[in-house]
Amino acid sequence: MKKKLFKGVGTAIVTPFTNEGINFEEFGKLIENQITNGVSAIIVCGTTGESATMTTNEKKELISYAIKKINKRVEVIVGTGSNNTKSAIEMSKFAEQEGADGLLIVTPYYNKTTQQGLIEHYKAIAKSVKLPIIMYSVASRTGVNITPKACLELSKVENIVAIKEASGNISQVAKIASLCKDNLDIYSGNDDQIIPVLSLGGRGVISVLSNIMPKYTCEMLNNFFTGNIQKATKMQLEIIDLIDSLFCEVNPIPVKYALNLLNYKFGKPRLPLIELSKPNQVEIKKIMKEHKLI
Repeated sequence: MKKKLFKGVGTAIVTPFTNEGINFEEFGKLIENQITNGVSAIIVCGTTGESATMTTNEKKELISYAIKKINKRVEVIVGTGSNNTKSAIEMSKFAEQEGADGLLIVTPYYNKTTQQGLIEHYKAIAKSVKLPIIMYSVASRTGVNITPKACLELSKVENIVAIKEASGNISQVAKIASLCKDNLDIYSGNDDQIIPVLSLGGRGVISVLSNIMPKYTCEMLNNFFTGNIQKATKMQLEIIDLIDSLFCEVNPIPVKYALNLLNYKFGKPRLPLIELSKPNQVEIKKIMKEHKLI
């Protein structure tokens, strides 16, 4: 029987920066808020955490800090993906050694690869560690989709246990669920498709929204899991405008701005990402006020 990772909400947590480096004090505050409000997991060093512009030492410091701070209260899933298989293996081993509960591994970007290359890439990483692995399919960022057929092949690997599906293609999600059955759990990678993915047997969401609305996001999923589908669906639809605003520019630009509005000191994104444009600042403020967040 394959090991199961979290059920429910996993927050793809934002990383606060100062001119000197990571603001660990503010990061710790956000972690505590997430745990208090019921999330089941925290995903560190993901796309939302701006791992692409962090040094190797910064990633290691952040991983170690998060694991110690969370102290087994919820699961810690570490983003260790790379377009260099050897680098992904090294970071995966580090996360395992530090005490992570699982790994989130994005498809190789820029150099891309074929579906067979993807299979070999994931198998090599899986062979190097014992931790359960969530594959991350987000072709809009990486240029590479994990096809349902490749998912089926990779679902045969003992410690490849799930996929974060952010293709936006519900038909593809259905095909993966149909082919892989209980051998591969599915997490929604899109906040606007949480309930549709759950309705196809999904186990939860890896969420950007939950950075700013952890309690609401958890309640939405809990309603679904306890059979109150109508309420869960209503909650999904009522929050679509806010979700859209969180992706009005490249993630995590908008959510970082939103956290600053909530009185966190998360600073600006790192170049090449820049601060949210003035018109979108006005729009996010308006929508957050409508949802009584500020």
